[in-house]
Amino acid sequence: MNPVPSYKKSNVKFPYKKKFSNLPRKNKQIRAREVRVIGSDGKQVGILSVQEALALAQRCGLDLVEISPKAQPPVCKVLDFGKYMYEESKKNKSQKTTATKLKEIKLGVSIELNDYQTKLRQAENFLFKGNKVKLYINLKGRQMGNPQMGVEVVERMVEDLKQIGTADAAVVRSGRNIFVLMTPLPTAKRTLIYHRKDDIGEPQEGTH
Repeated sequence: MNPVPSYKKSNVKFPYKKKFSNLPRKNKQIRAREVRVIGSDGKQVGILSVQEALALAQRCGLDLVEISPKAQPPVCKVLDFGKYMYEESKKNKSQKTTATKLKEIKLGVSIELNDYQTKLRQAENFLFKGNKVKLYINLKGRQMGNPQMGVEVVERMVEDLKQIGTADAAVVRSGRNIFVLMTPLPTAKRTLIYHRKDDIGEPQEGTH
């Protein structure tokens, strides 16, 4: 008779375990003895034992979901858990899509025309998509003796982008650095000059 083989405990980690640990507790997963209940109509029901709250949810054919676990007592709502998670995922996706990012464009005091035009198109693309843009120059060596040349390059690009964004303030000089932050215009007012709309798609809302 062959001996029964012994198996060591697997060290394999399941990535989905962490993912599902972030879900709100529902129904019998709720640990508190008492909870503050919000009904399916959004109105306060009051503080109930967890058994009473579960019975209420069952009568409605819905779930009891812990929406504020750190409150004293925890706040639970009677709702359709599947629909709730679907709406939350849509909300999170929308927030990620519209979140404003800061993009940086590095210029030079003696920038060549071709390079300038390339940077200009990059900045227009970022602003069109709803991102804030930082235009900046790091002065080197003798350039420190005439920083106004760097200021003029940055100001020129701000002017060349006025159809799609505005400077948050005047161009700033701080030590070796010259910079300005630009914010995109409201979506309906953004105009492309250095791209065709078909090349970069639809504008996004960003901060507007």
